[in-house]
Amino acid sequence: MAKSGFEREERIQFDLPEAEFSTLAVRSGQNRTMEGEHSDAIFPTSSFVYSSAREAAARFGGEEEGNIYSRFTNPTVAAFERRLAALEGAERGVATSSGMSAILSVGLSLLQQGDHIVCSRSVFGSVISLFDKYLSRAGITTTYVDPKSLDTWREAIQPNTKLFFLESPSNPLAEICDIQAIADIAHGVDALLVVDNCFLTPALQQPLKLGADIIVHSATKYLDGQGRCIGGVVLGSHQLMEAI
Repeated sequence: MAKSGFEREERIQFDLPEAEFSTLAVRSGQNRTMEGEHSDAIFPTSSFVYSSAREAAARFGGEEEGNIYSRFTNPTVAAFERRLAALEGAERGVATSSGMSAILSVGLSLLQQGDHIVCSRSVFGSVISLFDKYLSRAGITTTYVDPKSLDTWREAIQPNTKLFFLESPSNPLAEICDIQAIADIAHGVDALLVVDNCFLTPALQQPLKLGADIIVHSATKYLDGQGRCIGGVVLGSHQLMEAI
């Protein structure tokens, strides 16, 4: 008699370092359960069970990897993070509840009182509200520039500039920025470049390859495509994502 899924120990995993984009889009980041499902499993659970109190203590204490609470980790969310990281060429991704929460997470994690942002003036309106109404309360200031003029990016730099932010194409005006050139300007003053890539997605543009340090997405846009969900993700190096 065949064993049930709960009796089988193997897990079918996908390690696809040489796969092309279309395969990564379908299979990367997926860890099949013992049931051997064909599509990604959905785990609508707030918490998880453990084989012993010792295992639970090790998980919650950070001594052992594994799920502890869906606010921190969830297998469905982890698959999304791994897949987007694979598609963008990032080391790691951190999923968020929306695109705006992705941007907020970057600001609160990597900036501090007295820091300065240089931002394209052609961005989603809620980004301006976030920077001007909320990050400003923490003593973080923002200068807005013409995204197409490299000189305005240079002229906006202050001694405390820590972050450049842009969307390309922008939402909703579809203005295009020279990501590589702006990355060079940012790195010249030891600032990070954050690029919102939600309109093109990694299928058409991969900002990390153009010099960006961090990518943010509103998954509500092109990634979903059907107006069914709200979500976001931040992508970049292990070091920066650990801070996020």
